Amino acid sequence: MSIILGVGVAATTITAIYLGRKGWHAFHKAVGITPGVLIYQDSSAPLALSKLSWQQLSLHKSYLKVLTDRQLRQLQSIDEKVAIYQNYQQNLKQQNKTPIISEEHFILHKLIYTRLPEILDSHYRLMSTGTGTNQQTTYNDNQIEAAEVLQQALDSIEGRLDGFIRQIDTQNLQDLRVMKRYIDSQS
Repeated sequence: MSIILGVGVAATTITAIYLGRKGWHAFHKAVGITPGVLIYQDSSAPLALSKLSWQQLSLHKSYLKVLTDRQLRQLQSIDEKVAIYQNYQQNLKQQNKTPIISEEHFILHKLIYTRLPEILDSHYRLMSTGTGTNQQTTYNDNQIEAAEVLQQALDSIEGRLDGFIRQIDTQNLQDLRVMKRYIDSQS
């Protein structure tokens, strides 16, 4: 009888520990916290310029000070997509394949590495220059228009990058299909 009671107590203890641990992890998952991670990072919190790191883009820090949080996030997204694109190009070179260089690729490269810094510089100069009180309305209108133009430029660059990444995905899928057909034909 005492053996059955001992086994029952042990089974109950193990079950309680197991369910407690599962419940603890489920609770953390439900509230968006990863167990074991001590620093909570709110993804919707404004970005801190001191914590921004760039993989591919080299942008002057002062240009970034006048940007909105949305524009900073979009620049980060552009940087990540440029990194994906550059990694793909480097992988092609490592496989002794010639990377595709078309007019569209050249234009995108020019937009990212030449025009984007120029656009950010112009935007920064317009946003940071002060004018007299007589022309405050014109100045505000110019700032609003500058923000809209910058947003359109960022949207355009990101859209082009999305198109190239879709092309890369399509090409990789096509290569996979070709290999599958080859394997199927050999069996």
